[in-house]
Amino acid sequence: MKTIGYIIQKEFKQIFRNKGMLPIIFIMPMVQLLILANAATFEIKNIKFAYLDNDRTPTSRALLEKFNASTYFNVLMDYASEKEANSAMLNGDVDVVLEIPPYFERDLIKEKQNELGLTINAIDGATAGVESVYVSQIVQSFNKNLRTELMQASDKINRPIQITTIPSFWYNETLNYKTFMVPGILVLLVTMITLFLSGMNIVREKEIGTLEQINVTPIQKKQFIIGKLFPFWVIGMGLLTIGLIIAKLIFDIPIVGSLALMYAYTSIYIFVVLGIGLFISNFTNTQQQAMFIAWFFMVIFILMSGLFTPIESMPQWAQFITEFNPIKYFVEVMRMVMLKGSSFADILPQMIKTLLYALVMNGLAVWSYKKTN
Repeated sequence: MKTIGYIIQKEFKQIFRNKGMLPIIFIMPMVQLLILANAATFEIKNIKFAYLDNDRTPTSRALLEKFNASTYFNVLMDYASEKEANSAMLNGDVDVVLEIPPYFERDLIKEKQNELGLTINAIDGATAGVESVYVSQIVQSFNKNLRTELMQASDKINRPIQITTIPSFWYNETLNYKTFMVPGILVLLVTMITLFLSGMNIVREKEIGTLEQINVTPIQKKQFIIGKLFPFWVIGMGLLTIGLIIAKLIFDIPIVGSLALMYAYTSIYIFVVLGIGLFISNFTNTQQQAMFIAWFFMVIFILMSGLFTPIESMPQWAQFITEFNPIKYFVEVMRMVMLKGSSFADILPQMIKTLLYALVMNGLAVWSYKKTN
């Protein structure tokens, strides 16, 4: 234990001696958390909205006022012709164009129905789908109010039964997207920092030649690995602590569950990341190679973790692959514990899989590390 203590002491001195590394370890992740939590959102706002009002009646103006009052739409202008509107969309000046047909009000009163023309820039299919939903919601709300206003006394007798739904939002009552994203981004930052640092640490020893000197000493392989990786385990836990403080104080993210449970799971998860980092370092000779390989796996892990896209929406083969993605389990656990208040029994499946992952990866890493005397 004394030997391991000396190695750990040496590693911490080496880390804190490098003044350029300290901002990378502590400052940059916090800045990234502050920026990404505000930037990484699927909420679509400031939609550039234009219209063609071919009716110009109180009813058509009331409909357009609904869009003008919405916080999602930025109503730009009224185009005189469909050609002008299409040209504006081609130039990227407009995202959505609503066309109100002639005699819109008259046909509504007479026929009790009518149609609207809607053109959406669908280069980004996901954004176009959200924009279509926003437009449909506004039109349905307008339609409901209009039907009530135009309904005659004789029609009320035959009025169909209406069923109104009253939603109750659990775990995120304000529907704040940051509440959903911040725990996941915190997972991402803890993973990236610990993976990159652990992956490049031993490679750096190779580059400067000190690894060969260590290999000819009586230090055992397990002592060397524990002493090299333990400081990064401490750094990972420290990053989690700072991230949770920022999440609570700045973003007001609720922490409903047990902090001890989050730390217990994170302590196991970081061993997974450190094992992957050590495994990568055993097969690379330069820090550039280690960084490239680590980033290659990180991109795959991030995109298939459910952080930005639902796993349920992925193809079946991709969903199967996500079962081997450690980030997926960490994201699930953080959201479950922080937002739902899940207990140990609730996260036990993720805990067991992560523990097995840690044993396998660290076993492979230790086995593949060659210490020659």
